[in-house]
Parts: sequence; structure tokens; C-alpha cells
Amino acid sequence: MPRVIGIDIPDKKRLEIALTYIYGVGRNNVKEILEKLGLSPDMKAGDLTEADISKINAMLTADYVVEGDLRRAVQGNIKRLMSIGTYRGLRHRQKLPVRGQNTQTNARTRKGKKKTVANKKKAV
Repeated sequence: MPRVIGIDIPDKKRLEIALTYIYGVGRNNVKEILEKLGLSPDMKAGDLTEADISKINAMLTADYVVEGDLRRAVQGNIKRLMSIGTYRGLRHRQKLPVRGQNTQTNARTRKGKKKTVANKKKAV
């Protein structure tokens, strides 16, 4: 498996798909990178030479914010929103959906496992 910026990319997949395994690199970024470097998107990632890998590494570190740096930037943005008390920051703090989704019936991924609340007992 070739390692690009410390990430193992699958060697049996096409280069166009394999590079998207890097956090922060999508299909459009991959097309730009391969076009600039003159590599074929149809070649398998396992066929990359050491020179090609070093070129890809150099381009990603110079021109794009990826992996650890991007994760840190995203977390910093969320912390900033929470500290200044914006609506989005409050939703992050409460672990609720941030972008206006319905929460009465759905949002189980964000809210976690269902917590059942017992009914009030009726007086006899």
C-alpha cells in the first residue's frame, strides 16, 4: 500500500478514488492534482512510483490543508462558535443537530441511544 501524507491508500483502486481516502481531499481536488502532475486517473494506486508519491506529497502539503491540520482547524472553528455563544455553538454544546434538522422523531445519530422517560402515575 502506498503511503501519502502518512495515510495508507488502497493499492487495488484507481488513483482517482484512492486519493479520496485522505481527509480533506475530494474528487475535484484529485482531478486538479492529477492534471497538474500529469498522472492518469485510471492507473491503479499500487502502480505509483516513489517519485510520483513524493510529488503528490509535496503538492498536498504545499497547496491544500488536509488531515491533521484540517481536523484541528475544524475543531478550532467549533470551539470558537461555542465560546462566543452563537446558536450553532449552543447546538454543538448540547450535542443536537446544528443545521436545522428535525429532532422530535429523528436525530438519533447525534442525540445517541433513546432514553425512555416513564409516564406520570395517575391517582386512584
